Amino acid sequence: MQYINNKFYIEKKNVKSLAEKFNTPLYCYSFKNLKTNIQNFKKTFKSISPLICFSVKSNSNVYLLKEIKKLGLGADVVSKGELLASLKAGISRNKIVFSGVGKTEEEIEYAIRKNILLINSESLSEVLKIEEIAKKENKLVNIGLRLNPDTDAKTLKQISTGKSENKFGVDEKTFIKIINLMKKSKFIRIKCLSVHIGSQILNHKPYEKMLGVLDKLLKRLKYKFDIIDLGGGMGISYEKNNRKLNYNEYKKSIIKFRRKHNCKIIFEPGRSIIGNVGIIITKVIYLKHNKSKTFVILDVAMNDLIRPALYNAKHRIIPSIKNNSMSKKILEFVGPICETTDKFLTEKKYQSIKENDIMIVCDTGAYGYSLSSNYNLRVKPAEVLIKGNKVQIIRKRQKIADII
Repeated sequence: MQYINNKFYIEKKNVKSLAEKFNTPLYCYSFKNLKTNIQNFKKTFKSISPLICFSVKSNSNVYLLKEIKKLGLGADVVSKGELLASLKAGISRNKIVFSGVGKTEEEIEYAIRKNILLINSESLSEVLKIEEIAKKENKLVNIGLRLNPDTDAKTLKQISTGKSENKFGVDEKTFIKIINLMKKSKFIRIKCLSVHIGSQILNHKPYEKMLGVLDKLLKRLKYKFDIIDLGGGMGISYEKNNRKLNYNEYKKSIIKFRRKHNCKIIFEPGRSIIGNVGIIITKVIYLKHNKSKTFVILDVAMNDLIRPALYNAKHRIIPSIKNNSMSKKILEFVGPICETTDKFLTEKKYQSIKENDIMIVCDTGAYGYSLSSNYNLRVKPAEVLIKGNKVQIIRKRQKIADII
């Protein structure tokens, strides 16, 4: 994705031409960026030989999952729907991990029957439910047990998952209790220790602390896990001045950990794989002026991209065509929904903008469409995948008749 002669291109396609052909708002994904991200992730952790299970909740489009599968990744799922999507995409069952705190009996039964790699359990009640269903199915089921390591991921509180106050995993005392309880089970084998401390993590130190907690627990427990699932959470740079996660330091910590504990490592990356793969192409509907600023009213809204409203997340917004004229007022980019929080970005210095200009909301590949809704009975956008000069519609734009 780049400017060529002041015009923005996603691979070899001019963004303005995409807007004219497919209308706006429009989710666009770059296959080149997707492939590069996966190759770089694999290269970084090559010495560890991990199983990389893409976090399907970050982007569940089946066409993208098919490309992710072709590039060698498995799937981390948190619902029957995500499991079905992964299987439909052709992802191997022995590369699928089912996580989440509230799996229903139907979901557990379906996962067991599909013989996926692991069901990551998050409570004693859930472990007992899995055992009950496994007994009914007369199967020995491999599960993971998620530890809550009480580790602050130094991220937004809304996406922190590894502190004792969070709903995820079990504390150390309960963890040990479950391990001892299940040792004699004929239907449950706790094969994996699972952990996940949060999302959009940009500092390797919390990961180091997390590994230290695991090291102490394993020494105390004296129980052999074949697999350690370290989760995901690796952040990306949304803003110009965002720091970047030091992958090499994180890798060093894992290598040190594995010298003491010989085990297979699982990662569950989502945002780091798909975040910068996607953009939203949007159009300026109106400009609305007051004394201090200009509201730039876009046709994309919080129902299409809720992260700014939900987390106060910042996504860069750039013009499809650059010019040298500067706006005289502060620009506030907003959507048309009847909520004050339907606001994307405020810019003090920005080029001049006209109504009907085409704009680009950056880095929307993760938790964009997958968190979208029909709020205000607005239809969801179309999604397209760009491969060089080729454009494939991977999800059609909804019609009003689809939702009424």
